[in-house]
Amino acid sequence: MKKILHTPEGVRDIYSRECEQKLLLQRRLHDVIKSYGYRDIETPTFEYFDVFGKEIGTIPSRELFKFFDREGETLVLRPDFTPSVARAAAKYFLNENMAIRLTYLGNTFINNSSYQGRLKETTQIGGELIGDDSADADAEVIALVVQLLLSSGLREFQISIGHAGIFRALAEEAGFDEPVTNELKELITNKNTFGAEKLLSDKNISSELKQAFVSLTSLFGMRETIDRARILTQNEEANKALDRLQKIWETLELYGVSEYISFDLGMLSRYMYYTGIIFRGYTFGTGDAVIKGGRYDGLLGHFGKDAPAVGFVAVTDQLLSALSRQKVTLETSESHCMIIYECEKQAEAIAKASELRTKGIEVELVRITESRTRQDCRAYAKAQSCTLVVEL
Repeated sequence: MKKILHTPEGVRDIYSRECEQKLLLQRRLHDVIKSYGYRDIETPTFEYFDVFGKEIGTIPSRELFKFFDREGETLVLRPDFTPSVARAAAKYFLNENMAIRLTYLGNTFINNSSYQGRLKETTQIGGELIGDDSADADAEVIALVVQLLLSSGLREFQISIGHAGIFRALAEEAGFDEPVTNELKELITNKNTFGAEKLLSDKNISSELKQAFVSLTSLFGMRETIDRARILTQNEEANKALDRLQKIWETLELYGVSEYISFDLGMLSRYMYYTGIIFRGYTFGTGDAVIKGGRYDGLLGHFGKDAPAVGFVAVTDQLLSALSRQKVTLETSESHCMIIYECEKQAEAIAKASELRTKGIEVELVRITESRTRQDCRAYAKAQSCTLVVEL
């Protein structure tokens, strides 16, 4: 039988130093999230198809990994944590009147094209703040996101904030049908000014509304971006969204993290369940956002509990890649010891290993054999970057 050594397309093995760095990163991120009062939750790796169906507003069906159980029910590997956590929150916290904070860690699976080098399985850690519809809740989550990236070792990054309500309000004012809305949304997301102008050229809407749509492709920058947007439209709902962004900015100044914040009013998400702010965290060394999130006030209603919510997710694989390319190494205080011993010294080696382990030191026992000389063992210890080597 032929041995299978390679992984399927879109997934990969993580081992040795890289795996240690990933686990350490996840522990650091988890500690920061817990410091904000979040409680742990685990949801299943696979769920019923309806949890991620079209009406929920998650990714297209063709990008889901689907299979069937014994009863013929369609199941999917989770592509996104938020609907799963929303389902669980609606079930277990149905009668809760206070805001709840939940955090999770696990892998997601998206059957996308790998031509851009994207993985089909990624590890994510995130949090959801459920039951608070205020701008203060939005700001708290973004401040937490900033602390997460700082704790990872990054110093140069930006959290870019948009608002789903701005485009939605303008599209409703224009009266566009779904195909036109989706096409325009994609053009604005891609900053395709000329494409947006061409699409709108024959639409029966005011020149001011056309200009507002086109301007979304270039409305990004610091706080003054909000002021630039105000002069483009008198749309009441759009201006409410701008007021919200202004309040979030003011609160983030209180947190002392405004230097890491910028705005992108043309930022739109493929996830249709977002109703308010949308944000992404960017740094150099990776082509995609390392953190994503936003407000989704209507999602829990699909599962029987009407409650506002805002959340985020850190893609640890992307973050780890950025840290590596920026030459940021997560230092650990753990010591790794190797005890090299002759066969007749086995009892002494085991006793020494037990003693060191009680002190919190990792200990690896390596026995000298005919095929593995003492010199070989020393070279191996050096290659493994052992902080302590004991020879018996």
